[in-house]
Amino acid sequence: MRYNKGMVKIVYIFITVTVVTFAGFESHITEITPRIKQRMVQGNSWRKGCPVGLKDLHYLRIKYINFNGEEQMGEIVVHKEVSAEVTKVFETLYKIGYPIKKMRLVSDYKGSDWQSIESDNTSAFNCRKATGSKKWSKHSYGKAIDINPIENPYISRKGYISHKASVPYRKRVHQNSTYADKAVLLKDDKAVQIFKKYGWQWGGDWSGVKDYQHFSK
Repeated sequence: MRYNKGMVKIVYIFITVTVVTFAGFESHITEITPRIKQRMVQGNSWRKGCPVGLKDLHYLRIKYINFNGEEQMGEIVVHKEVSAEVTKVFETLYKIGYPIKKMRLVSDYKGSDWQSIESDNTSAFNCRKATGSKKWSKHSYGKAIDINPIENPYISRKGYISHKASVPYRKRVHQNSTYADKAVLLKDDKAVQIFKKYGWQWGGDWSGVKDYQHFSK
């Protein structure tokens, strides 16, 4: 094709980065491709008017250990500024054997935080307001992650837990050696310390409200 003076040739390049730095662990980072964009829009997790554009987000595929002790590939969307860091966090979680029930895009739950939690889904980006607020949640910027939300519930100032499956986890102690019990996040646990090492704040440290599943940057 000939290009006349004044014409501009535009080339779109989607870069995929594969990170393998620990035996068995695998992660992939990509920009938001048209296919992922379609999933996010149709799944109501991103729309025009959200505080960040799709160009500011990255799609991650990450290997993790599930509650059956099996290795699986999960998916998550985070802000591009923290994408490499998030893979390092999950690499270390994999290394210490920390289990994750499942890791799917919130789009698979039509953008419903409630349904994602009911499914005990670990997730990050979701364009929504913060719980009990009119302000954008940290999730709307791709800089917050909820880990195993059933085992690590949000507890109101009055001690209320919305999800019935989380009620047994009100008492924050390790009780047995099941994978679900290993998923419980306590202050001195290695999993919590891994996030804090990278400067992420934990909802379990909040005064009043407790959000044990929540980490934000």
